[in-house]
Amino acid sequence: MNFPLYIAKRYLFSKSSNNAINIMTLIASGGVIIASAALFIVLSVFAGLKDYSLNFSTFVDPDLKLIPTTGKSFQWSEKDNASLLKIEGIAVSSEIIEERIFIKTDNKNQIATLKGVDKNYSNVTSIDSMVTKGNWITPNSTEVVSGWGISNNLSFGVLDYIKPLSFYVPKVGKGQATSIQGYYNSVYVTNVGLFDINEQFNNNYVFSDIKLAKQLLSYKDDQRSAIEIKLNPDANEDLIRSQIETAFEGKFNIKNRAELNDALFKMLNTENLAIYLIFTLVIIIALFNVIGAIIMMILDKKKSLNTLFHLGAETKSIKSIFFLQGSLMTIVSGIIGVTIGLIIVFLQQSFELVMLTPDLAYPVRLSFFNAIVVLVTIFAFGIMASKIASQRITPSLIKS
Repeated sequence: MNFPLYIAKRYLFSKSSNNAINIMTLIASGGVIIASAALFIVLSVFAGLKDYSLNFSTFVDPDLKLIPTTGKSFQWSEKDNASLLKIEGIAVSSEIIEERIFIKTDNKNQIATLKGVDKNYSNVTSIDSMVTKGNWITPNSTEVVSGWGISNNLSFGVLDYIKPLSFYVPKVGKGQATSIQGYYNSVYVTNVGLFDINEQFNNNYVFSDIKLAKQLLSYKDDQRSAIEIKLNPDANEDLIRSQIETAFEGKFNIKNRAELNDALFKMLNTENLAIYLIFTLVIIIALFNVIGAIIMMILDKKKSLNTLFHLGAETKSIKSIFFLQGSLMTIVSGIIGVTIGLIIVFLQQSFELVMLTPDLAYPVRLSFFNAIVVLVTIFAFGIMASKIASQRITPSLIKS
């Protein structure tokens, strides 16, 4: 039998004759339980926010996007398209022309991004499902679909023939633009729909057919800005990326949905790390109570320790008793706290107890990795706190 462990368990699970020590132990244990549960819940919330952001971006971002490594455009032939679609795991691809343009209507104007898309684009993303008023563009037409923010800024609506809507873009090689005529390409368009995605897209993006964008930008028939790809559900993304790089010999930078939203995910990861560090500090503060409880237990059990010492127990063994007691306290409290956190997160996932909006539950994700992170944090700092407290035991203290 492990003598220090046996005594440590007896001290941990049995009541002391001193009520102050019992209360102090409960406070110390409760603090660790609350801190560990809170840390797990917060990490689960941030994991849920990342998943929500990634799922929400499926409306506008493809699984993979091919962007030229040099310049703003590249040549794309039917042979290139056939080579791409031969790669197993690619469901469909869409050719894109994207450029900043100047929008004018009446006496108002705004700079925006025109995204010319082909007929496959609605199969690559679900952008057409985000059109809240009007319809998606018809292929081979001068129709456009604008964000609500642009519509509000320029005061135009759907099929608003009273206010002509025109797009301008500087002609290549014409020098500094000093007047409209002669220095700009222009087209008149009809806005047939309004989409509502998020503030960034609503205020900056206009979608059109790829042929209209090609005409406005004076692109060649085989000139494109990007290729957007939808993968099969069971596709191996890493393998497909490798095959694309081999097939096109480094012609493209390949970005997945997370990389296309790297600024958002960097912000979420930074906030996640900051919250983790803050709650780790809370755990450290809670563990000061554990140190205090162990020291009070040492002082309370001083006569028993003296007896053990005279029966032959070494100072090292007596230190181990209280080191193990403190470690067991934090381990048991940490497991209880994480279990409470797991139950709360599960209930939120299943029954949507806390709502972000009237129609949207606060996103959380049940992750056992987060549980491991919390337990490792609790155990590591709990062992350190127990070690510090057990060092209070000295031969002179035992003999006094």
